[in-house]
Amino acid sequence: VQLQASGGGLVHAGESLRLSCTASGFGLEYYAVGWFRQAPGKEREAVSCISSHDGSSYVVDSVKGRFHVSRDNGKNTAYLQLNSLKPEDTAIYYCAIQSGGCSRRANDYDFWGQGTLVTVSS
Repeated sequence: VQLQASGGGLVHAGESLRLSCTASGFGLEYYAVGWFRQAPGKEREAVSCISSHDGSSYVVDSVKGRFHVSRDNGKNTAYLQLNSLKPEDTAIYYCAIQSGGCSRRANDYDFWGQGTLVTVSS
């Protein structure tokens, strides 16, 4: 059973990345997928989430209009599209799952991927 976050990298401000969160050994379709990030010296914060049953989602205000969450249950993968990246978006991005609905509290999530680093240069 594994949850793999990927797609991070080094980009310039204004560029885009697409992060993937791929499950193996279980069906991602049964879980809400949350995205969190942790910048150096800061606490982990919620970024986005997409629910399991109706595909409802949210993104936090600081990334609204720039980040978009989606999922493809056929590929057992969720995505976080990062557009118009800013240096303050630099962080390790994590995906996590929970069997309930979307939550902004990290403690509500049952299982975490290992994270992927996004670095945005100015």
